[in-house]
Order: sequence, then structure tokens, then C-alpha cells
Amino acid sequence: MKVVGDLVFVSGTSSRRPDNTFVGVEVDELGTTNLDIREQTRAVIENIEGILGEVGCGLQDVAQVTTFLVNMNDFGGYNAVYAEYFDETGPARTTVAVHQLPHPHLLIEIQAIVHLPAKTQGDTTLRTTGDQ
Repeated sequence: MKVVGDLVFVSGTSSRRPDNTFVGVEVDELGTTNLDIREQTRAVIENIEGILGEVGCGLQDVAQVTTFLVNMNDFGGYNAVYAEYFDETGPARTTVAVHQLPHPHLLIEIQAIVHLPAKTQGDTTLRTTGDQ
């Protein structure tokens, strides 16, 4: 994340947990890996919400998102979960299909541009945090 003036730039965020595992990944008894776009989408949005909380804003302040999907067939599941957090008046949104993401268990990554509420603008400093 980087704060510049009244804008917050959240770099590509995934479903990665603090212990470097991923939400939405299950390996069955036969060793088959199953990936869940709905669980991953929910985790990504909640990770972004946590990042925004660090600078005193929230999902209601998101102005624009770019979503990267490994498979556009996952759009329906992603879109259903997205609608739990944002309605038709939510952020401007672009969804792009990509060949792959940094880890083979990732189905989705989201970056966001956020407008800081006026009450928090004076409380933040220019800073950068690592990738989620």
C-alpha cells in the first residue's frame, strides 16, 4: 500500500494468510488440489479491508478496482461474492484475464485505488507496505 495525498494505492492483493498459506485451497485425501474462487475472492476483499483499516478508511472509500482472474470461467463466482461487498454504486471496476499469478494456488488478485476520507488525510504519512 502507498498513501499519496488523499489517495491510497493498494497493490495486487491475494488470499494469502500471514503464515503464507492461501484461503480457498484444499487438498483431498488423494492429493488433488481444489481451488475455490468464492473463498479466495472473499479473503482478498477482506485482506484489502484490513489494509485500508490501517489508514483509517474502508471499503466504502474504494474508488476503483482492477481484478486479475486466471480463468474467466470463475467470473460468476467472483462476481457473486463481489456483490456481497459492493453494490451497483460501488467502485469503477475492470476485470482482466491473466495467464497466471505469482503462486499456482491463486485464482484471483485485486488492486485498488482508494480516496481517503477528509478526517484521516492529516493523520497519514507517505508510506509503502509489502505485497499481500
